[in-house]
Amino acid sequence: MQKLLKHKAYGIDTMVFIYHFEENQVYTPITNALFELVESGQTRGVTSTLSLMEILVKPKELGDAAAVEDYKYALLNFPNLTVRSLDAEVAEKAAEIRARYSIRPPDAIQIATSLVEKTDAFITNDLGLKPINEIEIIIMKEL
Repeated sequence: MQKLLKHKAYGIDTMVFIYHFEENQVYTPITNALFELVESGQTRGVTSTLSLMEILVKPKELGDAAAVEDYKYALLNFPNLTVRSLDAEVAEKAAEIRARYSIRPPDAIQIATSLVEKTDAFITNDLGLKPINEIEIIIMKEL
């Protein structure tokens, strides 16, 4: 996971949190390494409040109130992780990204949040985001 030491700030896509919370065997080594770097302050993490909405869907569908509270607490209280709300600045940047690359609104919001928060890279597993050149896109399955 030496590659993760390369940047001082990462935008983090929702799927990274989902892989981590659901203990996905393929990606937990990557998520563990990333979140250890963020927690220790060696790097900074940034995500949109959109991630909170997306990670809560499954536990809410299952009626798992404990998981809902655990996920919320973990996301909103994690050291060195900024969870930024969708505001006018992010919305305008998302519109620019969406207009340029024709990506889905949630993806544009995540990328825009990372750009506005001045991250160096965006970590995801969405190959459709590779063409974006305003920020380095790191695909988890390529690590």
